[in-house]
Amino acid sequence: MNKSRLIFNKVSSILEWFMIVIFALLVLDVLFQVFSRYLLGTSFTWTEEFARFSLIWMTILGAAYLNGKREHLSMDFLFQKFSESNKRKVSILIEVLILLFALIVMVLGGLNLVYTTLYLEQLSGTLRIPLGYVYAIMPFSGILIIYFSAYHISTICKTNKVNEL
Repeated sequence: MNKSRLIFNKVSSILEWFMIVIFALLVLDVLFQVFSRYLLGTSFTWTEEFARFSLIWMTILGAAYLNGKREHLSMDFLFQKFSESNKRKVSILIEVLILLFALIVMVLGGLNLVYTTLYLEQLSGTLRIPLGYVYAIMPFSGILIIYFSAYHISTICKTNKVNEL
């Protein structure tokens, strides 16, 4: 296995474990909320906000993870009709468009959002943490998507096959 594939697998593995930890914390948070509400007779306000932020992080990181595994939602009826060389060209075009979207919207837009909310010192309603920290997942996931797309482009160019990713 070449070095780029090892790095790709390591990044994917770390991302998987990070998402597992976030999901476990989300489950524990919701179970604690149900326990406290029905057995203790009191409700903690921070659990709802923590669950919301965890779900946001899971969704955005999940998009990056699925991009890396090439398991994101796609409609490939027309794509399957192409010849192998056209599939290769279209796959590279799609990866370039994904890369550009991640760069412009997620990284640049996300960094702008993080900067603005940190500069304005916006805090979350209950946990009182700076919202810029919550929104930091957007540029982070954008960087991951850019990395995964660049990896896919290089793999397509090296192997001359689309399906060997």
